[in-house]
Amino acid sequence: MMDTIIGFLQGFWEIMGEMSPYLLLGFLIAGILSVFFTEKTVEKYIGRRDTASVFKASLFGVPLPLCSCGVIPVGMSLRRHGAGRGAATAFLISTPQTGVDSILVTFSLLGPLFAIVRPIAALVTGAAGGMLVNGFVGKEKTTAATANTQPGCTGGCCGRDEGTETSESRFERALRYGFLTLPGDIGKYLIVGLVLAAVVSALIPADYLSSYLGRGLVPMFAMMLIGIPMYVCSTASVPVAAALMAAGVSPGAALVFLMTGPATNIATITTIWSVLGKRTALIYLGTIAVGAMLSGLLLDALAVNVAQHLNTTNILMLPAWVGNLSAVLLIGVIATALMKRKGQAHMPVTEAMAESVSENIAVYLEIKGMKCSHCVNQITRSLNELSKVSGVDIDLQTGQSTITGRNLDREELIGIVTSLGYGIEE
Repeated sequence: MMDTIIGFLQGFWEIMGEMSPYLLLGFLIAGILSVFFTEKTVEKYIGRRDTASVFKASLFGVPLPLCSCGVIPVGMSLRRHGAGRGAATAFLISTPQTGVDSILVTFSLLGPLFAIVRPIAALVTGAAGGMLVNGFVGKEKTTAATANTQPGCTGGCCGRDEGTETSESRFERALRYGFLTLPGDIGKYLIVGLVLAAVVSALIPADYLSSYLGRGLVPMFAMMLIGIPMYVCSTASVPVAAALMAAGVSPGAALVFLMTGPATNIATITTIWSVLGKRTALIYLGTIAVGAMLSGLLLDALAVNVAQHLNTTNILMLPAWVGNLSAVLLIGVIATALMKRKGQAHMPVTEAMAESVSENIAVYLEIKGMKCSHCVNQITRSLNELSKVSGVDIDLQTGQSTITGRNLDREELIGIVTSLGYGIEE
């Protein structure tokens, strides 16, 4: 028993030491991308409903550090701002599979081949899914959920005008997103992934699963059945995949898990089904499943001995002190971000506060399905696009939300929230 515990702790710290330097670098790059590579930029380039927009949507999604829950409101917002079903689907497929942080972690734990194949597979599957939707889903009708609802929208409601921001403010925003917001979003999932990886390493001997699963389609299908319904972010899935490979799972099967786990879960599938339609949801799911299997077969053909050399490759090894120091820093960053998130209690606007402004009213909603700051930000932004809305306050932990403004229509506000894929507690 004691040997198992020691093996678990050693495995946990070894994985932390290997991935921490690259993950910290990924957090920094992700923060920079969040400032210069905004959702408004994405909307600008994929607003048309054509093949080029589908490819651009898939391409834009590859480096963005959005998980499968955070990508839903962004994808639905793209729809509301004019993007076609195909472009929105491409974005929803490619984005959660990778991100600049997960690519660097993949490089550190699985090697350069995985780090190259993974984003290419995300790009190709995203583009393929979007094109299939454009080709097989009927002509779209403009509805309240998909129409652009931002008449009179200015920089004041959708965010600061980028031309007026100073380099210092951008730098501060990049650091805040990279080392507070993003770790707060994925921190608990990352810890769970590390624990699972350490448990697998401690309990399952090296190459033990290879005798049961072998190679080819059977282990890939098994990984797909595990990955599709579960929720795991693209970064947290990497240490789990590395541990599975060390236990004997083929590289191709590990890639199937890396693609299906982050890209799909029950919540994402049901949201796409209800908002984009049954046919789009089936194409979305089928494209990911088929694309993952084909990518896995291709990877196995390219790298027969990746699993065997996973623990013996020294080309990526940094000095031990760098990994240990980075692991300590990463734990500090995640702990700080999670404590800050837990301590953030939004004070709802009271009726008295709302009545203090002439003719202002407050509408209270309890929003279901929010999991990260991207969810809150996208709902806030979409509600603020209504010119009659003067303020939005959302508590991520409880879902309690207060919208203030003049002549607000509760049903209209609910319609905007549900069009983004969220529910309302009646």
